[in-house]
Amino acid sequence: MDSLTNVIPLLETLLVVGLALWTADYLLIRRHGGLGNEKLFSRQLIMLSLTLVGLVAVILALPVSEGSRNQIIALLGLLVSGVFAFSSSNIFANLAAGILLRITKPFVIGDFISVGAHFGRVAERGLFDTEIQSETGELIALPNTYLTTNPVSALRSAGALVSASLSLGYDVHHAQVEPLLIKAAESSKLNDAFVQILELGNFAITYRISGVLPEAKGLITARSKLHKSILDQLHGAGIEIMSATIMNQRPVDAGYSFIPAPTRQRPAASSAVEPEKIAEKVLFDKAELAQQLQQRKAELADSMEALEQQAKQAEGDEKQVLKERMDVLREERKQLDRAESEPLRASAGQE
Repeated sequence: MDSLTNVIPLLETLLVVGLALWTADYLLIRRHGGLGNEKLFSRQLIMLSLTLVGLVAVILALPVSEGSRNQIIALLGLLVSGVFAFSSSNIFANLAAGILLRITKPFVIGDFISVGAHFGRVAERGLFDTEIQSETGELIALPNTYLTTNPVSALRSAGALVSASLSLGYDVHHAQVEPLLIKAAESSKLNDAFVQILELGNFAITYRISGVLPEAKGLITARSKLHKSILDQLHGAGIEIMSATIMNQRPVDAGYSFIPAPTRQRPAASSAVEPEKIAEKVLFDKAELAQQLQQRKAELADSMEALEQQAKQAEGDEKQVLKERMDVLREERKQLDRAESEPLRASAGQE
């Protein structure tokens, strides 16, 4: 009878701990369906912490002497230390770096970042690595430690700077070049354009034209349009975009001009315009979808908060209608969570 009485606190503790862990798992993970790494990260850390706390509570409830209980807790600490000691240091370094990136927030999903030799748009932030989509559409997984130990350049989602550099001979005055480059930037839908002279070389002057792009997600197309506009403006003014050292490489006639003949008919819209419109959609499909999901989820959160405030003051049928609308928004939120867990499959389904 005494032994049964001693075991009862342990059974009660096991029941409470098990129920608490099951409830936490349901509320944090299962209730929301499929979750992407971005949202799953914090929930996994919470579940790990709760599990360790529950394990310590069970040990404290064991029907043993205080000395034995302390020895068991010391053994648990030794086992945890052994896991950290014998596991790969890179795993925990990347985990700590991932936590640091979420605290400092140098970039978010959908931002263009440049780190080392890599440039692309952030598509996903995981426990141990960050996935970016390059200019060729490739998905590149960068370890979180790489992002914390190397300088990261992030383009703002609004007001990104687009630039292009070129060299012209000394026979062309800069006062003639600068207005043409400004006009090329303006025709490419860039704001606040300005020209810089970067270098006075032995044979040519290096110019850079820059302008502000209102939305960074059109960066790739904006660069292409800027290059095309520069060609059109300079060639239209009779200026060769050619270094004077060409004479040292391939002799040509003195009167020969390296300017292509203007086309009499513009290319068809289906062959020239449409590929530009879908460039970012094809190259950054996963990153674009991830950003859209984040924006839509933020809009749903604001709408649900507003409906909750209205429901508190409403009565009768009006309150029921508001609750039904909130249920619809919750269901859409669950669908977005599931889509976020498999962004590429969801992207293919939207096409």
